[in-house]
Amino acid sequence: MSKKIERRKFLKTTAAAGVGATAATLAAPAISQGREKLTMVTTWGRGLAGVFDAAQRVADSVNAMSDGTLEIEVKAQGELVSGLPAVFDAVTSGQADMYHGADYYYVGQHAAFGFFTAVPFGMTATELNNWYYHMGGHQLHLELGEEFGLHSFLAGNTGTQAGGWFRKEINGPEDFNGLKFRMPGLGGKALGKLGASVQTIPGSEVYQALSSGAIDGTEWIGPWGDEKAGFQEITKIFYTSGFHEPGAGLSCAVNKDRFNSLSATHQKIIEIACGEANAWNLGQYLANNGEALQRLIAGGVRTLEFPDTVWDAFGKASLEVLEENMDDPLFKKVSDSMRDSMKKSASWIELSEGAYTRQRNRVLG
Repeated sequence: MSKKIERRKFLKTTAAAGVGATAATLAAPAISQGREKLTMVTTWGRGLAGVFDAAQRVADSVNAMSDGTLEIEVKAQGELVSGLPAVFDAVTSGQADMYHGADYYYVGQHAAFGFFTAVPFGMTATELNNWYYHMGGHQLHLELGEEFGLHSFLAGNTGTQAGGWFRKEINGPEDFNGLKFRMPGLGGKALGKLGASVQTIPGSEVYQALSSGAIDGTEWIGPWGDEKAGFQEITKIFYTSGFHEPGAGLSCAVNKDRFNSLSATHQKIIEIACGEANAWNLGQYLANNGEALQRLIAGGVRTLEFPDTVWDAFGKASLEVLEENMDDPLFKKVSDSMRDSMKKSASWIELSEGAYTRQRNRVLG
């Protein structure tokens, strides 16, 4: 038996046990008279601006395009399973059909999951899409999914994320020492190298954690999503640029056996719905961030940038984190592919779009 098959068998057994009584309440896939129903669990609280919208967008599009022959029922965080690991476990075990979330929540399962949300000093949304759709990224996402019994698609993007909310200003790398900060993924591991006590908390729980003092600061998304979350009610110190998520992709992952049981038409409908949600969601964030930022500033929020010494420390720590995982062949394969694509994309983007936007902003003021 291959290692991949052994691992999938182990995951199905242990995940089913871990989901426990909650998973036992999940309905088996519904199939009747050519109509099928899929249950989607999510890492998002119901109504979380942007991220839950992307999950619902996928479901609504699938329902509409299939003319009701394929229905997706969306379950928010805590409605069917609770906690970020339980979302992954429910789908890999076959207790739920699919999830919508940020794959970097699962770097503990395999560090390469980080690349399909964001890695420190990684890709912008445009660069991620270039890689994913045209330079081998999706194929690598599927290869990673093979190990866990998943068939995955990008299905949302938040754009460039902010550095986050802090109770005090960050004047140097030493200010992260002992700081209790919410940051998932490999970016969180990089902050840990600066001495931060890094927390991974579901989005629906971040406000309470920051308000109660359980954490000293948090990153979330950007002006619009953060305003909706209400962080400006707790602190007025907002760093507008971060190193950790330059273009954070969201994923829709379907249990592979369940995906293979669907007709080719239904499979294609899911693929198209995810791709549409990916573009739609990025536009949603970009359309809302500017006005949200002005409202935050009008409400007394101070927008700051990290000093160069902090950026240098971010860079050093991030490279160490990436290097520590290079002994895993699949991680290295994905990393090399991403870096090659990013280098090729960035060279032209800088000469064309970069030069244009600089001149546009200069000419128009």
